[in-house]
Amino acid sequence: MSQLVSRLLVGAALLPIVLGVSWLGGWWLFAVVLLASLVALHELYTMTRGQRPLVLAGYVGLVVLLLGVELGGIGWLGAGPLATVLVAFVLYGIADARPSAAAAFGTTLLGVVWVGGGLAHVILLRDIEEHGRTLVFAVALAVFAGDTAAYFVGRAIGRHRLAPTISPKKSWEGFIAGTLASVVVTFFALYEDRETYLAIWESLVLGLAVAIAAVLGDLFESAVKRDVGVKDSGRLLGGHGGMLDRLDSLLWAVPAAYYVTLALT
Repeated sequence: MSQLVSRLLVGAALLPIVLGVSWLGGWWLFAVVLLASLVALHELYTMTRGQRPLVLAGYVGLVVLLLGVELGGIGWLGAGPLATVLVAFVLYGIADARPSAAAAFGTTLLGVVWVGGGLAHVILLRDIEEHGRTLVFAVALAVFAGDTAAYFVGRAIGRHRLAPTISPKKSWEGFIAGTLASVVVTFFALYEDRETYLAIWESLVLGLAVAIAAVLGDLFESAVKRDVGVKDSGRLLGGHGGMLDRLDSLLWAVPAAYYVTLALT
């Protein structure tokens, strides 16, 4: 099976799951977010094992963060990182080995803030009264459409490199196509509520924010992988690599969507 076919099949299989649990919300969504977060965090710590992350502290902080957001809302976003630092310091103090404290603490905390914090905003976005379900649908579909359009257009006509030192295969042509696709999908997803929630211009702003954040999230993961010398975060999802490879865009796009939505309403 070619990488392209694998990529399409994995994406087509995952999208209905994301939309389905987003429709249900509540503890169903929490369970899927928690599972995806733990897998992605495991992949990150495996990639960065040379930095000696304090893995147990990261897992504890991730669970505290997601559980706090599920039960208490946005006010609990800081609980996870604080728990991570506390447990990490205890583990560092009792360990026989003495890795670089800055590297160990920094890598451990990066995983909780990046992975846990990013996916915690899926729960926060879904919990927006009356419109959370539609917003999660819009963001998920916009990211998928943008990634797909950028991939095909970039392969077909991409000539000008977007970020050659980080991700040489990404092109400005693909970026423009992906941005247009994301904006169009967001516009249509929110069009029905244009008179009662987000106006047309606001949905376009939201789509643009999601598109740009998704690309930055992808590039951020590429920078981390390049730094540690790996091509994919794992092989769990075939042509998509690992779980973190599939979530990288969402980890930035969902928080962007949440805060832009708050600013517009």
